[in-house]
Amino acid sequence: MTDMISVEPASDRSAAAYAFDHRHSRPPRELAGLLGGKGAGLAEMTSVLGLPVPPGFTLTVDVCRAYLREGWPAGLDDTVRSHCERLEANVGRRLGDPADPLLLAVRSGAPKSMPGMLDTVLNLGLNDETVEGLAAVSGDPQFAWDSYRRFLRMFATTVLGVPAEQLGAATDGADPRAEVVVLKKRIAAAAGQEVPADPAEQLRAAIEAVFRSWRSPRARAYRKHENVPDDLGTAVNVQAMVFGNRDQDSGTGVVFTRDPSTGHEGLYGDYLPKAQGEDVVAGTARTLPVSALADQLPGVAAELRGHLRTLERHYRDLCDVEFTVESGRLWVLQTRVGKRGAVAAVRTAVALTRDPEIALTPREAVARVPAETRAKARAEVLAAANLGNAGNGSAVTVGLGASPGRVSGAAVLDLDAAMTAEGEFVLVRPETSPEDVAAMSVAAGILTGRGGLVSHAAVVARGWGIPAVVGAEALRFADGAVTVGENGPVIRPGDEITVDGTTGEVWLGRVGAGETRADDDDATLAAELPELAVLEAWAADSGAGAQS
Repeated sequence: MTDMISVEPASDRSAAAYAFDHRHSRPPRELAGLLGGKGAGLAEMTSVLGLPVPPGFTLTVDVCRAYLREGWPAGLDDTVRSHCERLEANVGRRLGDPADPLLLAVRSGAPKSMPGMLDTVLNLGLNDETVEGLAAVSGDPQFAWDSYRRFLRMFATTVLGVPAEQLGAATDGADPRAEVVVLKKRIAAAAGQEVPADPAEQLRAAIEAVFRSWRSPRARAYRKHENVPDDLGTAVNVQAMVFGNRDQDSGTGVVFTRDPSTGHEGLYGDYLPKAQGEDVVAGTARTLPVSALADQLPGVAAELRGHLRTLERHYRDLCDVEFTVESGRLWVLQTRVGKRGAVAAVRTAVALTRDPEIALTPREAVARVPAETRAKARAEVLAAANLGNAGNGSAVTVGLGASPGRVSGAAVLDLDAAMTAEGEFVLVRPETSPEDVAAMSVAAGILTGRGGLVSHAAVVARGWGIPAVVGAEALRFADGAVTVGENGPVIRPGDEITVDGTTGEVWLGRVGAGETRADDDDATLAAELPELAVLEAWAADSGAGAQS
């Protein structure tokens, strides 16, 4: 296999794939260029921290580059088969076993975080035979057929390229067995082929789909905005499935170890009972705050808090963590250093210098929060204070403040219109998907009717500093317009609206700030963000301010 990838002097680049528990010569967290960010995190949590991570393996970024240059590399089938056999031995189940099947999750993981931009396939390995085995071994046919339904939908849209609208609406809570029959017919008609029954064929097709997604329009648009090189490539992580949709003691969530908008201590994120991970980040489901986990499964919540503290201490930074609970058992599926707003960057950096177990140095804190970010944090705090002094009137609706700041602009409901819009506009959508990223990149603000604090819209907006309100559930989308409530005000394309990503409020028209009083700036900053003065003093003392 070494002839198909670029072999570098480090011994860590000598193979096409690595199990999560592989003992690398360097800490896996340093190998994002090889394993991708997600793979590096999975390996670090497994082989270094010993956290409860479902086992699996990573196909390296080098393999993706080879695939994009020349197609499926010679020998890769053997590599994948060998790692699958090792995984089967590890979990005691076999891929394709009609009695007790191993199912897989196939996820991307680029060296640079690209949330929602690359493809994923879950529940891989199901077919008409293995679904019966899953039903028998789980004792829950409804769960097994729901998982099969989910797999068929995801494989059709992700691998076969079938538009989701051609599959019809999902009928959660209805008879998933009946929906599977209908889905299979619709997929065959739309794609001109059926979803393969052979799990090995499914797996190869899913891996190729993840590789191809690197060149998708949404991924290209995101990379352009983030200045990520087009030739970087992505790793692929193949992992044993755990099921957040298993029963009432199951669920899934995404959580930050600190608030990524403010930097305040305390867990921040979403939890969704009896669901799978894509349900949370897609923005299509009504999620619960992650604090709800403590009410439903207090033991799991306590264990999660312990793991989050371990990760924050180990990475010495705010972490973004995806987890699943299966029948009361906690699994950690991903960790990465979390994206955050400017105010959160300032507050977090100083807080971590004061944490005796992390003990970030002043120089490290200044390096993490360069002068541009400090200036942005200052502007945001003062703007928020001025907005608080304004006569705002009554908001027409309130959602979740997902990315701080207030902005006014023309409402744009159509993605094509967003790409040709002139002037500042607010993108208004039922929810946002990765396909919307080009429109999001040019929007001044974002408003969605569905989605939680860690939905795709929220994460991307926060990373880009775009004010965003998500989960404004009073919004009703129909006939090219948006009605607030059943018979409330109507927002039509071109109407000016204002969104506040701090408070979650939405107004019709332009709602601006109060009077700016420069003489109060220092007092405001001292009261609202005293950490900024601490960082500025450290920057001046170290001489880093002029260079950061």
